[in-house]
Amino acid sequence: ASYRGHETVVQMLLEKGADVNAQGGEYGNALQAASYRGHETVVQMLLEKGADVNTRGYYGNAL
Repeated sequence: ASYRGHETVVQMLLEKGADVNAQGGEYGNALQAASYRGHETVVQMLLEKGADVNTRGYYGNAL
């Protein structure tokens, strides 16, 4: 959902308690996937829910 910028789906997952730092997928985590694709709103949503910019994924960290 983060990779594709599906804000409604991301919001629903966050409301249901999804782990914003969960590892998986091609980019390693949701924050990296959203950042890679330039989905600023999704990035902001994840950061507001405590996504860790230093969490390492497949391509390093989100910074």
